[in-house]
Amino acid sequence: MMRYELLEHTADVMVRAHGKDLEECFANAAYALFDQMVDVSTIVPRSEVDFEVEGHDLESLLYNFLSEFLYLHDAKHLVLSDFQVSIDGFALRCKARGERLEPERHGQRHEVKAITYHMLTVDTEEPSVTIIFDI
Repeated sequence: MMRYELLEHTADVMVRAHGKDLEECFANAAYALFDQMVDVSTIVPRSEVDFEVEGHDLESLLYNFLSEFLYLHDAKHLVLSDFQVSIDGFALRCKARGERLEPERHGQRHEVKAITYHMLTVDTEEPSVTIIFDI
């Protein structure tokens, strides 16, 4: 099973992340986010970050989860490639591994400015999540 697929969208990057459960879908959405920014295959998991986020529903939980990664990328210059996600209701705990960004080694793909709520969906039946990254 592929982690994610690119979907047609006019100006931004739209992805649908898949998994055997929502936790794997969220992890694959984070992978897709970083894979749109850099060549994820070049990331060496040298360090680990842990964080928790909450939401008032699954969509806001996904939004807050991915927004935390944008903060870690922008403020701490981290690129991450390995994600362990645990969801309990509308609370999420994540351990992610990666390293500091080295543009010449990691390559630069897109600058993701934001995660958007537009067309953001969490499908608990399939399971999958769909997100648009504002580039």
